[in-house]
Formats: sequence, structure tokens, C-alpha cells
Amino acid sequence: MQTSKQRALEARNTLLRTIDKWRLVKDGEVITRQSSLLQPVIFEDIKAILKVAINAEEQRGSTLMTCWDGNGAAKVLKHEGDALLMERAIGPKSLRQMVLTGNEDKANKIICGVADKLHKADCKQMTGLVPLKTWFSDLGRAHAKYGGIFDRCSEIADHLLDKPKDIVALHGDIHYDNIVDSGNGEWVAIDPKALLGERGFDFANLFCNPTPEIALSEARLNRQVKMVAGEAGLDVKRLLQWMVAWAGLCAAWTLDDGEDAHVQITVAKNALKKLANY
Repeated sequence: MQTSKQRALEARNTLLRTIDKWRLVKDGEVITRQSSLLQPVIFEDIKAILKVAINAEEQRGSTLMTCWDGNGAAKVLKHEGDALLMERAIGPKSLRQMVLTGNEDKANKIICGVADKLHKADCKQMTGLVPLKTWFSDLGRAHAKYGGIFDRCSEIADHLLDKPKDIVALHGDIHYDNIVDSGNGEWVAIDPKALLGERGFDFANLFCNPTPEIALSEARLNRQVKMVAGEAGLDVKRLLQWMVAWAGLCAAWTLDDGEDAHVQITVAKNALKKLANY
């Protein structure tokens, strides 16, 4: 089995080989992430980004981006092995900034529109998508390890996962920085986790973002859960249940990393409080 250092070195070599093979012109410094390398390039007069996956998650994401074929996602120009070449989003607008300046309704409507395109794509038969039941396995362990609110989060997650609805290929990490301004009048998704499951799951992460202050606001939750459910065609109660399950899983991951999970746990508690009305 390769070490992380060996995988990173192999990715660097792949990056250099791909630049030569596809006759790309470097247009900036390489960006190193734990999961991938990103190299801004010019390809046939098009501003693009060359992404080389370091781990399996990024490989899955690249394959799903190719399946989406620019419909709701950044347009893929080339894809071979671990290398993905896609159009670079160069627009100046930001959904995060939109929310921070009081235009969250507009931002969430844009996200719901993009998600609808992604979910309607015929990609759920794609090899390698991770089922939500697998993705949520850590929540079951947190239930045994931490107790408390994790008991309820795990119970609700089990209910959702045992009787899923509207199964689609999921982005898996939709938030205000993963839907970007393409620069040609469209908003497009980037950096998917490539999961498989109920489409309502993809909207839960909005309520843990974009900042702790906003995520912890009960007034924001009360307004946006109805707005998002309406725009996405979801049942409000079920969306709240996905919020509880997702915030619980995020809290479990955070605690396992030895960090403070106050925000995620409070989001779960606020959603549970709201659920009592349904």
C-alpha cells in the first residue's frame, strides 16, 4: 500500500506528464491539497484548471464531474485516469458573500436550481458512488461512543437510510463555496464527494454553513428550511431529519478529530426542536 507521500509524488509526476501530453500552458502556481493537486492552465485559449486526484474520493468526484458533462457542474474538457481538465470558474460573484450581505434567499434559490440539474442527470448507475448508508457508518459508532444527542441523530439517520426516496447521484458536499460563478452567466458545482442516495441529503449541509453565527441562528433555520424545501420540492419534515442526521455525522467526525463540535451539535438540536412541530 502506498504512503501519502508516495501518492503525492505520483500525483506530481502525473501533473507534469499531463501538462506535456495535453499541451497545456501553466497559468499560475500549483495549489496543493491533501486530496488533489490543482494547476491553473490555458487549453486552446480557454482558462482551465488541471486537477490530479491523490485519493479515491477525488477520483470518484472526477468521474461524476465527467458524467454531469457541464450540466450544473463545471465543464469537463478532458478526463483520463487521475487527471481532470475543466473550465476554470472566473466569475466575480460569490454565494457566500451573497449570504453575508443579506441575500440568502437568492443564494439558496441558485443552489436549489443547480442541484436540480445535477440530480436529474443520469449518473446514479455510475461505478464507485458511495452509498449514504456507508457514508453514515461513523454516526452509528458515535452513538455507541458519545451517547447523548447522537442516539437521536443515529435513530433518525437509520430511519432515513432504511426507507430512502428519490435515489440519485449526490454531490455530497453542497455549500456556498462549492457552487461558483462560471463567468459565462451560469453557476456551477465543483468538488463533489460522489455519493448515492436520497436527493434531500444534498441540501442539509447548507444549514451548517456559511459561518457558525449564521448556522446557529434559529430565525434563519425557521425561514430557510421552508424556502429551501419549497424550491427543491422537498418535505420540510424530511429535510429537517436530514439536517439532524448530517449535523450529527459532522459532529462525530469533528469529535473524532479532537475538535469542538459545538456548532454541529447545536444545529442538530435546533433542527430537533423544529421537528417537534411536525
